Amino acid sequence: MAPDTIKTPLGPAGPETCSGAGGCPGKSLIAENLTRLCFWARELKASFLAALWLCLLTLPMVVFKINPNDGSIVYRWILLLYVSAGGFILSALWRLMLARRDRVRYKRAEAELGAAESGSGRGPERTWVDVAVNSRYRKPAVGLVLLVVASVPFWGAPYTVNILITALIYITLGLGLNIVVGVSGLLNLGYVAFYAIGAYTYALLNYYFGLGFWLCLPLSALSATVLGLLLGFPVLRLRGDYLAIVTLGFGEIVRLVLTNMAVTRGPRGIGNISPPGFFGLDLNGSVKPVLMEWWPYLDPRLDLNKAFLFFIILGLVTLTIVAVFRLENSRLGRAWLALREDEIACQAMGIDRTRAKLTAFALGATWAGMAGAVFASQVTFINPTSFTFMQSVMILSIVVLGGMGSIPGVIIGAVVLIVLPEYLRVFAEYRMLLFGAAMVLMMVFRPGGLIQSARQIYVYEPARTGPAADRGGEALKGEGR
Repeated sequence: MAPDTIKTPLGPAGPETCSGAGGCPGKSLIAENLTRLCFWARELKASFLAALWLCLLTLPMVVFKINPNDGSIVYRWILLLYVSAGGFILSALWRLMLARRDRVRYKRAEAELGAAESGSGRGPERTWVDVAVNSRYRKPAVGLVLLVVASVPFWGAPYTVNILITALIYITLGLGLNIVVGVSGLLNLGYVAFYAIGAYTYALLNYYFGLGFWLCLPLSALSATVLGLLLGFPVLRLRGDYLAIVTLGFGEIVRLVLTNMAVTRGPRGIGNISPPGFFGLDLNGSVKPVLMEWWPYLDPRLDLNKAFLFFIILGLVTLTIVAVFRLENSRLGRAWLALREDEIACQAMGIDRTRAKLTAFALGATWAGMAGAVFASQVTFINPTSFTFMQSVMILSIVVLGGMGSIPGVIIGAVVLIVLPEYLRVFAEYRMLLFGAAMVLMMVFRPGGLIQSARQIYVYEPARTGPAADRGGEALKGEGR
């Protein structure tokens, strides 16, 4: 390739052959169009070959149909035509999307290179997701969404309220796991163990000692925190795949212990778990009639116990978001980010790896314990089959799909994976197929998640001389801190 040849997403653009200040714009335009034409000719040829291979692979299943009554064979060539046309169209669309992705990446890299050469400090143009997350209307929009969500129990069906409670529980779990995986970079495949410990702590204390929800909620968080510390000590020297294997085994050990212990009632589980109380009042028996008299438009199907639980988990999610945001922007959060980027460099800079890892495991487990207590009060019956490995996979998928290290991304990921499948039950038979296709599309086109976590970038200007330069240097130094 020539020194001045530029590699673009649509093929190489060769050097200019015209001399003079103006060049030859006509020839350049013709060469660019010919390059595009050759590129799409190659892509369409590849799509045609892919459709041909699909026809050859599916020919016995699609074309030949044996009649079991008389043993005759029916030839369905028209179906093969439909399969080939569908395969060609899907392959062409896929290649079009890949070309568009490469073109966007090329433009962003070109903008970054131009900003670096000019010294302007301006990066590439932001996408619509970045604008929506970082715009000045973010706080009013969040307040409006929170107000609408808080009003759902008063006008929504009980089924909708129950789904939203489950989604909010998974948002809490996703934000807790985001501390461990997204911020600290510690892959934990046994996160469901802390969720189970929190649920069983409340269930056992309520079943054997009659303790209420509000007393057991901090105890569930404390028990999960202690379990997180116990897991953190043995895995201090592990990383990567080895850490994932150990945490996976830890989650299975907890599930088997809960299955075989007599105090947890084994596979029979624990039932009749009390819902959260509100100053000893019977919400549906005494409070609901008063509300119906005061507001006759209130839905008579309203379950005040579920509505009260909904507001509890909504408050817990709000508290979790504030706490996680403050932690990420604290000294400890910066230590977690350094641990995620490079563990050896993190230790060389004087950061205590042991403290950073243990706090990540402990704080992540704390939110899982509280979410487990809310889950136990929601379903009023738990057993070990409620906390399987697939639950850990689902929580991890929420973090990865939404964006590792991104709080808005985790919220959107939980809504996509928990709420949407409930309202798309018409595709119940193809749910896992659609889920897998969505994950593949995310890995190809947005590997950082739906909303990637914003990283702070510092731009250093070259040193200058004079009093003004000294004042500017001092200001820049102060900003860098």
